[in-house]
Amino acid sequence: MLRHSLNLAPKLFHKLVRNDIKLQRTDNYIARTSSCFHTTTINNNVTDNRLLYDQLCDIVGMDNVSKAEAVREQYGRDESHFNPVLADFVIWPLNTDHVSRISRLCYDSNVAITLFGTGTGLEGGVNALKGGVCLATNKMNQIIEVNVEDFDCTVEAGVTWRELNQYLSDTGLFFPIDPGASASLGGMSATNASGTNAVRYGTMKENVLNMEVVLPTGEVMKAAGIKARSRKSAAGFNLTELFIGSEGILGTVTQLTLRLYPIPETTYLCVCPFQDNEAAINTVVLLLQNGIPLSRIEYVDSHSIRASNQYSKGDLLVKPSLYMEIAGNQTIIDSMVELVKEIVLDNGALDFQHSNIMEERSHLWKARHDLYYACRNFDTRPNIRALITDVCVPISKLPEIILKMRQYLDKYKINGSSFGHVGDGNFHSVITYDPNDSVETGTVFMISEMIAEEAIRLGGTCTGEHGIGRGKIKFLQKEYDTVSLEVMKKIKQTIDPKKPIQSGKSFDHTIALYDINISNHFKILIILFSKFSQNILSYV
Repeated sequence: MLRHSLNLAPKLFHKLVRNDIKLQRTDNYIARTSSCFHTTTINNNVTDNRLLYDQLCDIVGMDNVSKAEAVREQYGRDESHFNPVLADFVIWPLNTDHVSRISRLCYDSNVAITLFGTGTGLEGGVNALKGGVCLATNKMNQIIEVNVEDFDCTVEAGVTWRELNQYLSDTGLFFPIDPGASASLGGMSATNASGTNAVRYGTMKENVLNMEVVLPTGEVMKAAGIKARSRKSAAGFNLTELFIGSEGILGTVTQLTLRLYPIPETTYLCVCPFQDNEAAINTVVLLLQNGIPLSRIEYVDSHSIRASNQYSKGDLLVKPSLYMEIAGNQTIIDSMVELVKEIVLDNGALDFQHSNIMEERSHLWKARHDLYYACRNFDTRPNIRALITDVCVPISKLPEIILKMRQYLDKYKINGSSFGHVGDGNFHSVITYDPNDSVETGTVFMISEMIAEEAIRLGGTCTGEHGIGRGKIKFLQKEYDTVSLEVMKKIKQTIDPKKPIQSGKSFDHTIALYDINISNHFKILIILFSKFSQNILSYV
């Protein structure tokens, strides 16, 4: 048994790859069992099953089933770095009954189901790893009811948060959870999404009152009670939160009852650049400790600012910056803005700009929401891909982990930017790479793994809101103890014993990122890559 320290691994990794070893991303995945590696090819050929196709058409009509390759490819990819992995059929149910009948048919026929909302996910959750049926909810887009007096609404899973807020625009209410992309509310519940408003309004789990779920067997349930819309309950288990964040592996969400909030009377956006990251993050802690009623507080590093200026035609100072929003009663907010100004300038802010003009605020927040695209497009090399990863740590640990990410990127000369919802310790990194460059590709994924390991070490999580998907399954065993993982597996086994839904994305799978087309002699490369973030690397 040979043992090498972490410091030797990057050199050996680069040396092996440079030595004409071909390491390519493909639509294959490596199923890892103990110390053995074997490659399993995902079958993307359309299932020759006319009966299944006819049965699906009987449920939703021919216009709502497709086996065209272009359609299957569109619905086999999301915004992640993963190549598309195609289902055999794409089907668009129009209501809960359709979903129930499709689920029962697939369950009885041992056909895999992969769920698709709007395709804005970032961890390959829509990849149909075992073919079968892609169940797309984007035609289930009805807003069923809005109860203005009770500050809640019920919607179908395919409604996006932007569509809901547009619908609510004349009511004086809004739904605050706003991930950067126009995600569907069903998909947002699947990953427990948050967004820029999380510091004040929380994440999806704080804002879902009830949900209708179709189990893999086709059975339909109301998670919080048959008609429940109440803000709290002490009756029975909290099944709603069991399904929130489960990434669809326990069932298909078809309807959600959501909390709504009054639109604040006055809202100020404040933008503050700092000389360095540490001063910016320390200021966040001070503001929270002073009880400032922040609705939003976002950190954006200098690399992101530079990319945003180019993409959104901005002129912000290229320094680490905080975007903050303070909302509420006009008189109170005016005094709060002055207090914020005093705190940030005393803590090293280079400038303090603020505005309550909606057009100015909307322009800056659009630039913030477009950061993923801005950072990806800033790397002008042809055929560039972007890996976007997120972690979440205790707020006091943010300066440490953000600095660590920058050190990794600079050390390995990789293009990358960081930004995030620092009010709850969540930040994202967009790292660009050339998929035809084996060394750069391997280094980027190595950095992503190391930062996930670092987040867990600091008392955080490998993902704050993107979810586990395909890319972070193996970190569950590092983040959770064995007993907790066994409980999760038993829940999955009880609800979905045949495992047809979101197949390949449950707790007993470990999916790597590469197919290996090299001799056994060089499989050390994969061991180095997959275990790089450990302190000791072993191989035979």
